[in-house]
Amino acid sequence: MARAFLVVMDSVGCGGAQDADKFFNGDVPDTGANTLAHIAQACADGKAEEGRSGPLHMPNLAALGLGAAVKLASGDEAPGLMAKPTGLWGAASEVSMGKDTPSGHWELAGVPVPWDWTYFPDTKPAFPDDLTQAAAKAAGTDGILGNCHASGTAIIDELGEEHMRTGWPICYTSADSVFQIAAHEETFGLQHLYDMCEELAPVLHDMNVGRVIARPFVGSKEQGFTRTTNRHDYAMEPPSPTLCDWVQDAGRHVYAIGKIGDIFSRRGIDEVRKGADKDLMGHLLDLADEAVDGSFTFANFVEFDSLFGHRRNVSGYASALEWFDSCLPEFFARLGKDDLVIFTADHGNDPTWVGGDHTRERVPVIGYGLGNKEIGLRGFVDVGASVADHLGVPTQGTGKSFL
Repeated sequence: MARAFLVVMDSVGCGGAQDADKFFNGDVPDTGANTLAHIAQACADGKAEEGRSGPLHMPNLAALGLGAAVKLASGDEAPGLMAKPTGLWGAASEVSMGKDTPSGHWELAGVPVPWDWTYFPDTKPAFPDDLTQAAAKAAGTDGILGNCHASGTAIIDELGEEHMRTGWPICYTSADSVFQIAAHEETFGLQHLYDMCEELAPVLHDMNVGRVIARPFVGSKEQGFTRTTNRHDYAMEPPSPTLCDWVQDAGRHVYAIGKIGDIFSRRGIDEVRKGADKDLMGHLLDLADEAVDGSFTFANFVEFDSLFGHRRNVSGYASALEWFDSCLPEFFARLGKDDLVIFTADHGNDPTWVGGDHTRERVPVIGYGLGNKEIGLRGFVDVGASVADHLGVPTQGTGKSFL
């Protein structure tokens, strides 16, 4: 029986969003942002030479049609990726009014977001007094630190020592609809952090804030502070059944790799496998061998976004893309003859762009296992409908299969 693998390369957009002028990094609209094309151009121009060198080298996804997808989506060339496609290829546009993780993943799974998210102002303080008080109460402290927009790594460098001294949690946000809480795993306690997030999540969700995120870290001022892999997202539940539910309701097994379980509040998911991206690739390879017939594997590789996009690190982003691509021959070799793999993204995060937030872009849709086929410009919801079609599972919503 056929299996399906939906692999989200977090933030690997390909430009061309027609409504990019409605989305901003600071005061600058996202018009013209193009994560893949601009990384490829920087590599070709010798501007991404830290830890790697030369043109962007992704021969496996390029051969399937990645460069062609960039050209279709945006009209831009992606040097090093332009090859005659041998796989299924196209691009997709989002209709949800967000450029964030839940919006992108839910819509890929067939469910656009029907409401406007709540975002916190880029002021200090960023949070209303009643929320600040609720956060302090949940932490068992007299107050919180941060209370602003911030980079997660920068704010623990700035406030980590004070946090360890006072015990007050570091609470911050970004241009996304999030409330993030950073705390030291040893002095504050990992379970204490999780309990705090779990208590606050219903409060934030009632405000239409999409996620409360636990951001644990370790270390000291002398050694430096480092975030751990014990991040946990407390996301709102999707407003209606998603692809995960459709597959599970049909009696099939659903595997989640990475933060997929958090994004969907574990609804419609049978098994979760987590870790850093290199661990996640190991899980993906294992499931190519082990996933049961008729199953659906939904994976997210987050480090393109979290480690390199937000930090505007072009060389690091390019290296991560090349590493990911280099793992694919082994993955493909383990698949069955009836398996389908779709590679896509949830939004953009152009490391050459201003600011440090996501960018509104179309995303590539690249398929392995169905031969050569151009699918054109589609909607995110068509991805979920197509996975369901391949598995022979009834679909819901407005998506149309491109198979």
